[in-house]
Amino acid sequence: MSALIAGVSADTLDRAYGACATLARNHYENFPVASMLLPKRMRPAISAIYAFARTADDYADEPGREPAERLRLLDRWLDRLHAAASGHTPVSDAPEDLIFLALGDAMRAHRLPVGLFEDLLSAFRQDVTVSRYQTWHDVLDYCSRSANPVGRLVLRVAGHEDAALDRASDALCTALQLTNFWQDFARDWQNGRLYVPIEIRDRTAARDEDLTRGTLTPEWRAALGDVSNRTRELFARGRPVCDGVTGRLKLELRLTWLGGSRILDALERSGFDVFNRRPALGAGDAATLVWRAIAWRAP
Repeated sequence: MSALIAGVSADTLDRAYGACATLARNHYENFPVASMLLPKRMRPAISAIYAFARTADDYADEPGREPAERLRLLDRWLDRLHAAASGHTPVSDAPEDLIFLALGDAMRAHRLPVGLFEDLLSAFRQDVTVSRYQTWHDVLDYCSRSANPVGRLVLRVAGHEDAALDRASDALCTALQLTNFWQDFARDWQNGRLYVPIEIRDRTAARDEDLTRGTLTPEWRAALGDVSNRTRELFARGRPVCDGVTGRLKLELRLTWLGGSRILDALERSGFDVFNRRPALGAGDAATLVWRAIAWRAP
């Protein structure tokens, strides 16, 4: 932790970070916050970042809320972010206050740019208002705000400020986000979202009505094969970040890279048959991933 915020006791900050860690453990989704591989000194700040992003993402996706209400909640979250960055968070045991007390402390301790958090919130707002993407560039632009800031924040907490590492991290984070899109292709369609861009759908002559029937036609397999190949290229471009850090974070990132790539492999082997089975990592994958992480060789 950093030097104490004016008027905030060490016990209060401990409670704030503890609340964020509890939220992370109870609501863990594809984020290295709950991993014991992370250096202990990084875990409080990563938990605070996760608590901020997880709560905002829930606002964007929570069923039963009207879009206008979701946007209002995200606007309020942005206001609270700016207040925390300025050291103006109320000191209380209210869950939101604890999140922003921890986040504000982490931002000061690790010099975390407020713009990265603003990018995340802009992506969550987009989740409320956009369900289709016209071009591949549009999809990548979304990923640049929904996924890439997380990687850069992890690097900053680890003490890295390096343009080459940032670029590799961006590629890896985008690849992981895209893999999750293809993994959840059927689920997203049922929820009214499609991340395969319209330009690729039209190029392969795939039809939306086939998805409505739960039928993955050769045309849709071709479209998913196209975006999978593009995703694999991003994994290749992101690999250097796994070699550019040190210590336990290096192993964490190797496992993250290997896990994402393994899911993409499973999707391709199944012919993207996501309407019948959603590929996911299980206990049986753990030994293979750990072995490959230990035997990893830089290209």
